[in-house]
Parts: sequence; C-alpha cells; structure tokens
Amino acid sequence: MQPIDWLILITYLVGSLVVGLWLSRRNKSEDDYFVAGRRLNGWLAGASMAATTFSVDTPLYVAGLVGVRGLAGNWEWWSFGVAHVAMAVVFAPLWRRSGVLTDAAFTELRYGGATAAWLRGLKAFLFALPINCIGIGYAFLAMAKVSEALGLASTPEQRLWLLGGIGLLVLVYTAAGGLWAVVVTDMLQLVLALAGAVAVAVAAVHAAGGMDAMLSSLRALDRPELLAMVPWQVQDGGLRWIDSAGISMGTFSAYIALQWWSFRRSDGGGEFIQRLLATRNEAEARKASWVFLGVNYLLRSWPWIVVALAAVVLLPDQTDWEQSYPLLAVKLLPPVALGLVVVSLVAAFMSTVSTAVNWGASYLTHDLYQRFIRPAASQRELLIMGQLASVLLVVLGVITALMSTSIGAVFRLVIAIGTGPGVVLVLRWFWWRINAAAELSAMLGGFLVGMATSVVPVLRIDDYGLRLMVTTLLTAVLWLVVLFSTPPESAEVLERFVRQVQPAGPGWRHWRQRTGVEPSETLLDLLSKLVLSCAVLFGGLMGIGGFLLHLQLWGWGGLVAAVLGCLGLWRRPALIARLR
Repeated sequence: MQPIDWLILITYLVGSLVVGLWLSRRNKSEDDYFVAGRRLNGWLAGASMAATTFSVDTPLYVAGLVGVRGLAGNWEWWSFGVAHVAMAVVFAPLWRRSGVLTDAAFTELRYGGATAAWLRGLKAFLFALPINCIGIGYAFLAMAKVSEALGLASTPEQRLWLLGGIGLLVLVYTAAGGLWAVVVTDMLQLVLALAGAVAVAVAAVHAAGGMDAMLSSLRALDRPELLAMVPWQVQDGGLRWIDSAGISMGTFSAYIALQWWSFRRSDGGGEFIQRLLATRNEAEARKASWVFLGVNYLLRSWPWIVVALAAVVLLPDQTDWEQSYPLLAVKLLPPVALGLVVVSLVAAFMSTVSTAVNWGASYLTHDLYQRFIRPAASQRELLIMGQLASVLLVVLGVITALMSTSIGAVFRLVIAIGTGPGVVLVLRWFWWRINAAAELSAMLGGFLVGMATSVVPVLRIDDYGLRLMVTTLLTAVLWLVVLFSTPPESAEVLERFVRQVQPAGPGWRHWRQRTGVEPSETLLDLLSKLVLSCAVLFGGLMGIGGFLLHLQLWGWGGLVAAVLGCLGLWRRPALIARLR
C-alpha cells in the first residue's frame, strides 16, 4: 500500500470514531443503547442487517468455497435464503409485536415459571459468549488473513498490533454509541463494502481478458463444478453427480432440505431480531427484511463469485483460496483504488464486530445482569454494564481468533453447534403446546450433539450433511420426549402471548377463541407469500448469475420464476379470497 492508501484508511477509522462518539449523546436508556429507542426505519435497519453479514470474512469464505467446490458450493449459505424469506413475510411483524428487548427475553413472554427463566439465562449465556465469540473470532481471523495478503502486517506481531488497534477503535465507538452508532456507521460501511467488491470484480475480469475469455479459461480446466449451479450435470441423456465438487449427495440435501429450518436462526436470528425490534412498527420491520434480502443475495453474491472464479484463472498455483480475494486486490488495483478497497474490507469487518459486540452485550446486560443479579438497576448502571460487557466480548473474540486457522471450518462449526432447535423456534409461534422445557432441551441438545460430532475424535462425523442430519434427529428425539413428559404452559401465559403477538394457525385457535383475538394474517396467507417470495428471491438470484456467467438456461429460467413469483404476490389477495 502507498501512503495515499494509508491516509484513506486512517481518515476512515478516525471518522468512524467521531461518528460513534457523537451519537453517544442519544443514549439515555437501555432501549436507546440496545434497540435505538425503537426509532429505526426499514431502510436503515435493513442496510444494517446486510452490513452485519457482509464481514471481511464473507468474500474470503465465498472465494474459498468456489475455489475448492465450485459454484454449487454457495448453496451452503444460499440455502438460508428460505429462512430469511420466512423472516420477511412471517416473523418480522410477529417479533415487532412482541415488544421485547432481546430474543432471550422473548422466552419469558412465550413461557412462564422457573424453566422459562432458566431457558432465558442459558440462551443469553450461550449466545453472548461461546457462540457470539466464535463469530467475532472468525471475523478477526479473516481480518488477519486480509492484513497479511495486503501487506498491512507481515509478521504475527504486526498483525496482533493491527487487529488490536482496529478492535480497540471498534470497541470505543460501539461501547460509547450503542446501536445508534452501529446502524449509522453500518450504512456507510455497506456502501463502501459493495463498491469495493464491485471494483475488485471489474479489475479481476479485465485482468482475465474479459468475461468471455475468463469463462473459456475456466471450461478448459476440466473442472465442471466451477460453473455448475448445482453439483450435477446432464450427460449422455442422464444426470451425473459432479464428484470433483466435493459435495456429497447427503450434504447437498442437507443444504436444501434441512439446514435452513433446523438451524437456530430459523425464525430470524439474534442480530436480525435486534434490528426488527428496533424498527418503528411492523411495516418497517418487514421492509427491513426485504432490504436485507435484496442486498445480501441479489446485489453482493455475484461480485464475490466473479472474483473467486477469476482467481482460479489468474492464481493457478494458489493453495489457500480464502486469500485469493485480497491477493487479487493488491495485484490488480492502483493506489487510491486499493486504499478504497482496503477501507471497504475494514469497514465490513468493523460492521460485523460492532454488531456482534452490541448484540452480545444486550444479553449479558438485559438478560443476565438485570434479570438475575440487579433487577432494580438504574438506566445509568445498565448503560455502564453494557459498555463493560462490550469490552469483555472483544477480548474473548480476539482470543478465539488466535485459536483458529480456517474461516470455512469455523463457519461450519457455527452451523453445527446451532443445528437442532430451529424447528422448535418455528413451532413455538404456531403451536400452543410447545413449552419452555422443549425449547431448552432442543437448544442444549443441539449444542452438545453438534459440538461432539464436530470436535470429539471418537464421535466426529466428517460428512457435513450427515452430521447435520444426525444432530437434527437426535435433538428432535430429545425435545419430543421432553415435550410430552412435561406439562404445557399455564393458561395465563398462553393468553398473554396471544393478546400480545396475535399468532396465526390452527395451533392457537382455541386460545384465540378464549381471548377474542384474531390474527392479522391466516396461515394460508403466510404460506402462499412464503412460496411466492422464495420464487422471487431464488429466481432473481439464479437469473442474475445465469446471464452474468452466460448460463442461458439458468438465466431465463430464473427470470421466469422471479416474474411468476411477482405476479403471484400481486394477484395473491384475489386468489386467497377465492380459496376461502
């Protein structure tokens, strides 16, 4: 990097700090600090959600997937699109109506008694510390890889000082400004991150001789998985599985049919739920979810993938494909442009870490300290505890990063230890019989089984798909046994929940009749919107990629699916009326 690039980076870092400190004046209460006073509009909340998932690790993760497994490897994260569509059309208004501060606090709205309190405390502990710190850790790990590839820090000691400095800056503006500082800086960070991704993609394609030349070079490598949207191809009148993709049939089946609903984020996910709870109303919460869907899947997928494919052509001797993204940036971009891309990667890193820190601190402060230690704590005391919790989380995240080596491996570990409870998290909104004991057993069972099958040598299951299936099955057996061995929640708790949230579906019919509460939408309404919205999202995703990579069948097929989905959503009210 040239002096001008360093100047751009330092200017950005100082600017972020100033914004965070300036916004700290808005924090007068716990609500201000953790849910921005519930005053966010959908555009800002959705952009923040997208920026949060656009960490410095994600382009590296995608580059690693494509370099090793080809295009179809992206279904490891694309499959979560179904859950994110469900978040937009089903769960966003439900979460906003709940009015809680965290998803852990929601457990004592949905359930009652000592078991609900235990569930809230354990969920807050697990999400704030082991699970959250793993996420913070792999963001730091990715930043370490980027700093090495960019020449920002060539030795372990230099990387430690660099990460420590950036981590301290993130900590200061996050601890001072709370969620307001996070979401406002997220907007700028998202714009920078998207611009940086596009700049690297354009430069990489140009260096490869243009899109036509790059695609020709890829086809000449005898690696059919590189340009395969799915891990099979039509050959001799039949389908042939592409073994070189390194994706077993069980693993791909788990991506498509299991992972998205079995994972602990099946009804939203902690950081996303925090943004939904921070919006002004239900309409803004739904808008935020759709903004996230558009940015996360339709806008940013393909610049990352294009860079990853170009790296296969331009860096044929590369062994760590996760580093190919920053290596191409250094190799291809001139001064100033390189500085802006470096800023975009640092911005992506800061967005993810700041969100994880504020989100984790909300659990430690609201769901542990205030709920179990100091119920009468003043608002000032809670703000101080939130800031102290932020410091703890950054320190633990750095320690976690020092213990990791592979971004992809850490990502899969996060999925594994969070698999199992997803179906309970969905059912609790639609079936009155789900109780706190069932959710508690599903959460603990999924965590323990996922961890054991991932890291314990004698129990380890190397096939990723089989590991998820075993974890889901064993967890299901556990929570079903617990559910039918324990009593349901009290009538008082269930009636309170129905009045507050207005859940849909036949599973609540009896309780709606008792309370006189009608759902704002029927289950048929929600299911029809879910299916049609999935057609829009995945049709758009496949269509854009198909036309971009000259895969005409995928391009036109995706376009048709997206258009039919849009028409279906437009005509859906009339169709539902006829079915009724």
